Amino acid sequence: MPQDRESGARASQYGRDCGKKIIDAIGAKSVKQGSNECSLGTELLSVHCARKDTDRIGVTYKALDRISAVLGAFEQEDGSYVVWRMGKDQYQKLMSNTRSRGPSQNRVGMVKRIDFERHGTRFALVPPAELEKSL
Repeated sequence: MPQDRESGARASQYGRDCGKKIIDAIGAKSVKQGSNECSLGTELLSVHCARKDTDRIGVTYKALDRISAVLGAFEQEDGSYVVWRMGKDQYQKLMSNTRSRGPSQNRVGMVKRIDFERHGTRFALVPPAELEKSL
């Protein structure tokens, strides 16, 4: 189902909130307020979350200029999140432009969950209890 302005705003807020929880759960450090970019070791990463019925995540082209990899956190039926790591070069090869006609038009590249599973590396499994600690 296509998003409207209101559902898009809710999804964006969910992504920021969930991303912060994933960053805390994996022991990374947020680098900028209002962003899901984080540092882990020497890498700059960007964390993006998807609910269980969502089949793709999006990353802005500007973020892809800065980061070394994308962490896609995908919700499972039990409320846990499987986190997949994909290097930015692979992400760029697989991405398609967002279908949005709003502010993200021509600014966000989307990659499907199945592509993370096929071409990424399983990075972490974050159980629901770990996410609740971050509240």
